[in-house]
Amino acid sequence: MKLKSVLFDLDGVLIDTEGIYTEFWADIDRLYPTGVENFALVIKGSTLPSILNKYFAPEHHADIVRRLRDNEDNMVYRLFDGVEDLMASLAAEGVTMAIVTSSNRPKMDVVYAQVPAFGKYISALVTDEDVAASKPDPQGYLIAAERLGAAPGECVVVEDSIAGLHAGRAAGAAVAGIATTNPRSAIEPLADIVVDATGELNVNILCNILR
Repeated sequence: MKLKSVLFDLDGVLIDTEGIYTEFWADIDRLYPTGVENFALVIKGSTLPSILNKYFAPEHHADIVRRLRDNEDNMVYRLFDGVEDLMASLAAEGVTMAIVTSSNRPKMDVVYAQVPAFGKYISALVTDEDVAASKPDPQGYLIAAERLGAAPGECVVVEDSIAGLHAGRAAGAAVAGIATTNPRSAIEPLADIVVDATGELNVNILCNILR
C-alpha cells in the first residue's frame, strides 16, 4: 500500500520538551500528591482536562493550569535534529503530514510562531479541543487522517508515548515508535519499527512499514 500521510505526535517526537514536562508534572505531583507511581510518565499523551478530572480535586485545577501556562509561556520549542529534513523529504514525495497532540491551541500558536517549519509542511493540526477522548483512544489520529483525505491504512503514526502508540494501533495505521520517552523494550511490542530519534526515519523506512 502506498504511503499517503504521516501523523506525528508533538512532544518527544518533533520537539524536545518531554524532560521539561516530566519535571513539571513531577513537581505538581509533589504539590498535590496523586498516589500514582511514576505519575509524570503515566499521563503522557493525555489531554489536560482528562489529567485534571481524573487525578486532581476541582479546587486545585485553576492553580495547576496557571502553573502549566506559566511553564509553557517560557518554553523554547526546538525541533529534534533531522526532523525538518524528514518533513521536507516527505513533502517532496507528496506525502501529507499532520500533528496530533494533547496540547491546546494557545500553546500551539506559540509553537508555530517559534517553529516556522510547521506552517510550511504540516497540513492538519489536531489538539485537545478537537477530541472527546484522549490517547489511547484513536479519535485524534482518525480525525487527522480524515482531514488529510487518507485512509488509516495509508498512514504511519509516529509516537513516543505508550498511550499514543496504542492510539495509532487502534486507529488502524502503521506505527513508528520513538524511544525518547520510554525504553525500546516497552515500545517494540506496540510498533512496527522503533528508532532512537525521529531524525533517523526517512521516506523509504516509512513506506516499507506499510507493506
